[in-house]
Amino acid sequence: MTPTPSLNIAVLISGNGSNLQALINAISSKQLPAKISAVISNNIDAYGIQRANQAGIPTTNLLPKDYSSRKAYDLALRDLVATYQPDLILLAGFMHILGHDFLEPFQEKILNIHPSLLPSYPGLNTHQQVLADKKSEHGCSIHYVTADLDAGPLIAQAVIEVTASDNLESIKNKVHSAEHFLYPTVVNWFAARRIRLCKEQVSLDGFILPHSGLRFIIPD
Repeated sequence: MTPTPSLNIAVLISGNGSNLQALINAISSKQLPAKISAVISNNIDAYGIQRANQAGIPTTNLLPKDYSSRKAYDLALRDLVATYQPDLILLAGFMHILGHDFLEPFQEKILNIHPSLLPSYPGLNTHQQVLADKKSEHGCSIHYVTADLDAGPLIAQAVIEVTASDNLESIKNKVHSAEHFLYPTVVNWFAARRIRLCKEQVSLDGFILPHSGLRFIIPD
């Protein structure tokens, strides 16, 4: 049996890096045939940089304050990422809206994980909004990245139940667990070339997925 080729990944982060850690764990346990060639942060204090260093992954801090404009930053980030020749670029809590200058050369190679069931609750503070609106379900979404905030074609979602006893901390923990399952799963599909994007439609194994992507229900 021919082994699945190793996927070359670059990961962009801004904070704690728990999804980065989930990917590192999946790779080290041989559940994910991939190599993370670079972790790049726009926040010098991001704990995810320490996670990458501990795993022996090259890291770079590229800070927006060091550039005269968003365009200049995006061009510098583009050129830096391109040096690693990634098969896939993963956003893992990367708090910067990427523009066309960055996105253009990496079409269909950039995925993001977002802590809500898109298209509901794009942007920030998703857990607070879900609690305020008394929703009965919440979760996370993985989508292709476009220049529109959290609006690219959806690949998959993991759904959690929100109960009357849940609070901000418990919701956050549930969603983190869902994310740590979902991101390595979807990256595995990408590594095996099971995912295709054609005219804003995502297919898995040749079957067109619904606009919400493939949904997983995560039990309590």
